[in-house]
Amino acid sequence: MGTAYSSILPEHAEFISNQKMFFVGTAAAEGHVNLSPKGHDAFRILSPNQVAYLDLTGSGNETSAHLTATGRITFMFAAFEGKPLILRLYGTGRVVLPSSPEWEETAAPFQLYPGYRQIIVADIDIVKTSCGFSIPYYSYEGERDLLLKWAANQGEEKLVQYRANKNSTSMDGYLTPIGAELAADEER
Repeated sequence: MGTAYSSILPEHAEFISNQKMFFVGTAAAEGHVNLSPKGHDAFRILSPNQVAYLDLTGSGNETSAHLTATGRITFMFAAFEGKPLILRLYGTGRVVLPSSPEWEETAAPFQLYPGYRQIIVADIDIVKTSCGFSIPYYSYEGERDLLLKWAANQGEEKLVQYRANKNSTSMDGYLTPIGAELAADEER
């Protein structure tokens, strides 16, 4: 049985900061559930009840579409080294695009890696821990730099086009904020 908390405690924050990857789960009212692994130093605890992560350009944009549709989000951190633990953060998320008036303030805690496309901000209402006794040990060998190199080689103009083609809608047809912004630009 897990233990539930109403906010991120200092020991939770320490555990989160020591993890090399995390998982993000979202879903719209209908369609597929999405679960995305995330790497790099891209996660920040903004307060005991608010977190954010820098989202990089990828082959899809399901999280963004689902947050626009329902706002529901879950983060999961698992100990692959040391003492076993699984920690989940449940809450409501939103997308902050670089064109947003709040971008500068929201982006301030992050190193803006090549290919950044948005920041996901989530208000957390439940923090839940569980044993993690069945999670195997894995050793961290380092970050993969393939995505960052790919984004740097694309350049901003090609990334904008890539996002327009690959990140405007979800696999179930939900519009993302990037897609909504592009549609608004076309209407002008």
